[in-house]
Amino acid sequence: MRALIFDCDGVLAETEGDLHLPAFNQALDEFGFATTWSADEYADRLMIGGGKERIASLLTPAFVAARGLPTDPVEQRTLVAAVHARKTDLLGELLRDLNLVARPGVNRLAREALAAGWKLAVASTSAKPAVTAIVRRVLDPEIVEAIAIFAADDVQAKKPDPAIYRLALEGLNVAPEDAVAIEDSHIGVLAATGAGIRCLVTPSLFTASEDFSAAFRVVPDLNSVSLTDLDPA
Repeated sequence: MRALIFDCDGVLAETEGDLHLPAFNQALDEFGFATTWSADEYADRLMIGGGKERIASLLTPAFVAARGLPTDPVEQRTLVAAVHARKTDLLGELLRDLNLVARPGVNRLAREALAAGWKLAVASTSAKPAVTAIVRRVLDPEIVEAIAIFAADDVQAKKPDPAIYRLALEGLNVAPEDAVAIEDSHIGVLAATGAGIRCLVTPSLFTASEDFSAAFRVVPDLNSVSLTDLDPA
């Protein structure tokens, strides 16, 4: 049995600039963080796996004091969770009005894998409602029916920790050597390879300059990739 495991954001579709970044910025503004991430600043935050973790990275003592935010760790965790929940809701609202499409070759390769008897999954550090909404928007209906979704809500440690990929392997009942991951980021490659999975990279608009040396192949998109290229055998 073989498995093809996709990351979501930046792999299935270019979602960071038009969905995640504006949703983060609006949620941060609504909760009094008084900060706006530029595209470059957000690219740096993407090196941190997980939306809650990116929000929490802002809470330095100086930042908290300047904005009158809670200093108690428990209150900070509650605040981060609330901001992230609002960000997820905002992403859903933005998605409804956005003409989001799959990146080139994604649906074609997934259909080929499905026809060949491969298992399909998504392994993402984004919240499951966001991942599910994007999957349903950009993937063909027969793929949506067949694909398993593993997301940030399912694990404690986020990428580059391999926990999400280990969970995917367990859920799919597939050995690491029989799976291939498709990622777009350095931390994603580290997570996949840390779980013993070969990783192919299709860099996204926000990750093109990152280090992909641990991947077995880097391609502009999946148009040039066949199932034979991915077969672990």
